[in-house]
Amino acid sequence: MATIDVPEQVSVLADAEALRKACKGWGTDEKAIISVLGHRNAVQRKQIRLAYEDLYQEDLIKRLESELSGDFEKAVYRWILDPADRDAVLANVAIKKLSPDHHVIVEISCTRSPEEHLAVRRAYQARFKHSLEEDVAAHTKGDTRKLLVALVSAFRYDGEEINTRVANSEAKILHEAVKDKEFNHEEIIRILSTRSKMQLMATFNRYRDDHGTTITKNLEGDSGDEFLKTLRTTIRCLNDPKKYFEKVLRNSIRRVGTDEDALTRVIVTRAEKDLKDIKELYYKRNSVPLDQAVAKDTAGDYKALLLTLLGKED
Repeated sequence: MATIDVPEQVSVLADAEALRKACKGWGTDEKAIISVLGHRNAVQRKQIRLAYEDLYQEDLIKRLESELSGDFEKAVYRWILDPADRDAVLANVAIKKLSPDHHVIVEISCTRSPEEHLAVRRAYQARFKHSLEEDVAAHTKGDTRKLLVALVSAFRYDGEEINTRVANSEAKILHEAVKDKEFNHEEIIRILSTRSKMQLMATFNRYRDDHGTTITKNLEGDSGDEFLKTLRTTIRCLNDPKKYFEKVLRNSIRRVGTDEDALTRVIVTRAEKDLKDIKELYYKRNSVPLDQAVAKDTAGDYKALLLTLLGKED
């Protein structure tokens, strides 16, 4: 369930005019920007961008980038992009870091639907004139490269059908590989990168029923092992994405100094999907409402935008 509150009747022309007014003259009216963009869905935001360009022969995104700054600017930029284009930008930023954020690549590859993931790959090519696969391959190595390239190249079956026999046999294959500490076994990568999410859930459930523990618990190991960390993230994202996102939010707020990148990424990418469920999970796990935790850890216009996307005005 989404958290953003979108009015039934919207005039994209009036919205474009309101944004123009917010950016004109001395100082920017950040509250006006939040009150428009924070209450519009992806389709409406795209229509506003097109209307703004028609009216003023100016790119709204570039205008906002020049008017805003800091975490607020980054959050507005992420929010106003089309979802596939946003994921393409997030993936590119993650890949090009000095020490790449492999978990962001996994997140995009494993928590989006096959059609959404395909749209991200198209948007990536259009924007960066490279394929996502080649950039991931160029900035990773060894077993991590094998796993990530397989994940970003996947186009999984998205239906409900599962094969119990396959779940049983592949739970055995996974267990054997994990028991022998062959975490980089090609069968692990094949199973995780080709099977449908429903099929994988059946396999992980079989594994738990047969061995009395989850596969991720059995993958605990050297915290510095990048491949093992990426493997655990892959399984968490495929098996229970909401639980995974709750943990990302918890870690982003709990650490010394807020991880604004992670906080922004999860709120912006899930606000139109399942952020309401993630909020409920967060409350169950932490006994504090997510909006309260966010309000305590953020400030100013950045805080106001995040709270708006969480469905709670400051």
